[in-house]
Amino acid sequence: MIGLLDLLSFLLNWTNAVILFLILHTFLSVRKNLALQIAAVLSGPWLFNAVVYSNDLPGVLWTLLGFILYIAVFFRGRRMEKLTAVLVFYPAVIAVNYLVQDTGCRLFFGLVGADGDAYDEWTYRILFLSTLIHTCFLLLRSLFWLFSWLCLMKYMKQITENLSLRMWMIVDILLIAPAVSIYTVIYFMPEEAVIVYPVCGAAIFSSFGGIYLAAYISNALRTEYGARELRMKLAYYHDKASEEERVRSIYHDMKNHLLVLQAQEGHSQEIGESIVKLKDEIEDYEAYYHTGNDFLDIIIRDKMRKAREKQIDFQAVIRFDAGSFIESLDISTIFGNALDNAIEASDKLPESMRLITAKASRIHDMLVIAVENNALLELPSDGRTSKKDTFLHGFGIANIRRSAEKYDGQCTVKSKDGKFILKVMIPVPV
Repeated sequence: MIGLLDLLSFLLNWTNAVILFLILHTFLSVRKNLALQIAAVLSGPWLFNAVVYSNDLPGVLWTLLGFILYIAVFFRGRRMEKLTAVLVFYPAVIAVNYLVQDTGCRLFFGLVGADGDAYDEWTYRILFLSTLIHTCFLLLRSLFWLFSWLCLMKYMKQITENLSLRMWMIVDILLIAPAVSIYTVIYFMPEEAVIVYPVCGAAIFSSFGGIYLAAYISNALRTEYGARELRMKLAYYHDKASEEERVRSIYHDMKNHLLVLQAQEGHSQEIGESIVKLKDEIEDYEAYYHTGNDFLDIIIRDKMRKAREKQIDFQAVIRFDAGSFIESLDISTIFGNALDNAIEASDKLPESMRLITAKASRIHDMLVIAVENNALLELPSDGRTSKKDTFLHGFGIANIRRSAEKYDGQCTVKSKDGKFILKVMIPVPV
């Protein structure tokens, strides 16, 4: 039975190491080298299961150095991100391991007593009880980290590659406190649960709080910049609408003038041909895309013009009469961002592959919007962008999704067979 419990303890140590590896992988990208990935998994149990006891300065320093080297060697990312990972997870791991080990020991000695004479009579029972307690606490530790991972996953994904250097520095300065507290309590404090346990708990809480703080700062900045970007786009399209109204009025007058000139006799054949050509161009402008929504017309015409400048084949089949309930800002957010992303992606392709298809119509009780474009690369497995401006990038799809959810809709994206497809589905109010 003891052998079975030992085996279970061994598996739980590996489970704990794997969970912590996945937590770090959620926060940072693993290096692509297969040998390094294998080494990261194999060295995990040694590092993540380390226990540092009171008055154990070498243990503190060696585990800290181990954390630094582990993250530096096996993970990719900016230096400030790696430093944050050390400041967040080192105190938490050490505190959790200390609490598990110390609580288990206190429970064991509380059950068997401190009298060494009793050990000779109940050796098997004592070993079995010790192994059982140890295994149970390892199970609790693995469950704790699994629960923590599930709770913190969304926050870690939010902050990855989104904070500026200055913001990372602010977060890291605040995270120094739990690391210092762990060092202080382990090296200077006596082994008294009434003192050590609250400090360890505070270190864990502070470390996880640092992740929440970073996510909060990131979301606040994203919201601020996103709102600013949307306001600028909305103002731009309103200006375009005013400009096009003025141009349309001028074109209308020109068309009438040309009709008068065309009806007159006495002009040369060359002049007559010029009049016909100008008249056709004006008619082309007047017929130039109508969606059923005046504001959306401006956006589509603007994106068509940009696509034409980049030699991109732009095809649109849009019937947006049912979308009158959607506010202008949200129309700009959905179509503007979707088409901007498609144009940007298409511009990187050979001219023969540059194709954008935009569709929108009411299907039963749903307003369905789809933008499709050719693409060379699949979406990254970790959902991260390859753009240099990693902070500002991501607003587009995030804002599209937010606008769709505002009307109880949803936004989905997928990359398959060399095509990138963005689809928005919004229920039409009855």
